[in-house]
Amino acid sequence: MGGTITAVSSNGTYSFSKPNRESITLLAGFGVEGDVHGGATVKHRFRMAKDPSQPNLRQVHLMHEELFEELRRAGFEVAAGELGENVTTRGIDLLGLPRGTRLRLGETAVVEVTGLRNPCAQIDRFQKGLMKQVVGRSEDGRAQFRSGIMGVVVAGGVVRPGDAVGVELPEGPQLPLEIV
Repeated sequence: MGGTITAVSSNGTYSFSKPNRESITLLAGFGVEGDVHGGATVKHRFRMAKDPSQPNLRQVHLMHEELFEELRRAGFEVAAGELGENVTTRGIDLLGLPRGTRLRLGETAVVEVTGLRNPCAQIDRFQKGLMKQVVGRSEDGRAQFRSGIMGVVVAGGVVRPGDAVGVELPEGPQLPLEIV
């Protein structure tokens, strides 16, 4: 089971979208080198206001490129990096991975999946009506969040478009992803 990285993105300042890069460097325990959301403690502005000492479970944001195709069919144009993700993938059901899955990115980087991205109001400011496309409802009425997953870097390395993504499922019970 695996896929491919189709884009990498980072930004040193707070903004919703992140420009694509030729490569990004992942640093163990930190996240993306030079990205505003990197660090051992939380860097998301809303979460920092509540408790800046919380561990940063959102060091790397990954999103599946297949979502952009679904959004296009619904009348939205979204490209890699525009929803704030650091790593865009193809060929992996990111949303279906259990908590604790390890993703091998490129030659040496490893990201451990911590949970789902919590979509925020900025998505609708980016394109009106987009929030309804990335937050749906399951048949039993529960919210389904489709705007990517979050993880922490356990082994660093350089990551580029075209690099392979390997998937290592955790041993023991497979816990579903929840918002982090």
